[in-house]
Amino acid sequence: MRNGCLAASLLAALLIVAGCGTDSGDHRARPELAVGSAADPESTLLAGVYVAALRSYGFAARAETADDPMARLDSGAFTVVPALTGRTLQSLQPGAVAMSDAEVYRAMVAALPEGVAAGDYTTAAEDKPVLLVTGSTAKSWGGSDVSADLSTLPKHCAGVAVGAVTGRPAPSTVGTCRLPVPREFPDETTMFAAVRAGQLTAGWTSTADPGLPADLVALADGKPALIRAENVVPLYRRNALSDRQLLAINEVAGVLDTAALVDMRRQVAAGADAQAVAGGWLAEHPLGR
Repeated sequence: MRNGCLAASLLAALLIVAGCGTDSGDHRARPELAVGSAADPESTLLAGVYVAALRSYGFAARAETADDPMARLDSGAFTVVPALTGRTLQSLQPGAVAMSDAEVYRAMVAALPEGVAAGDYTTAAEDKPVLLVTGSTAKSWGGSDVSADLSTLPKHCAGVAVGAVTGRPAPSTVGTCRLPVPREFPDETTMFAAVRAGQLTAGWTSTADPGLPADLVALADGKPALIRAENVVPLYRRNALSDRQLLAINEVAGVLDTAALVDMRRQVAAGADAQAVAGGWLAEHPLGR
């Protein structure tokens, strides 16, 4: 009888130990995830957002930078890399003609390397190129001194002079208008001063730029889109994330918008730590709520 009780006790102990080994929770059974990005402020901020999302679900995650984060993702050194849909599509398929949010996302997914997948893109958060003009130009093109439509640009294509900051992407066409090569400027301050002075018709920037001047008018891109979509999207190693890890990064799409991205970028530009800013924003906009 004593032997039977001892055997039962040992069996119970073994079951408890086994249970502790398997019911530790998805996040405890997995190693720390590397969320990679380029070293520029916007990329590091977006990496911080996805790190914060994973941590909010209890998963260990860290942000890393690299000169070519996509190559590191393709090799498996990174597990997640935040990206913009249009730029990713352009790098993978330079001749792509997709423009709208959904079209660009589908084309990008089809062009991804075999071992890389895409999570949900943020329909409300974008950073696409945008042209800024003076209020007087906006009104002469049929808008007002606070709003104007990009679709009016092709009607005024002849003689248009545009500027861009050196190194930043600038579309060469808008609808049927083939734009001249933009004049390059070292920074936005100098470029926008040239717009105000009438030396330029318009200057290129982007919709999530934290330094958009309030006295200039952004030419709004309507439907059909004339400028390629640039929505925030998480790229990840296929089969490297659990269901809950994938849920964590996908839920960012439901809470992040362009206004929040602009505000966070403004804080980072003022010297705040990107990870701290991202974590603070997510604390105010918790996932799964």
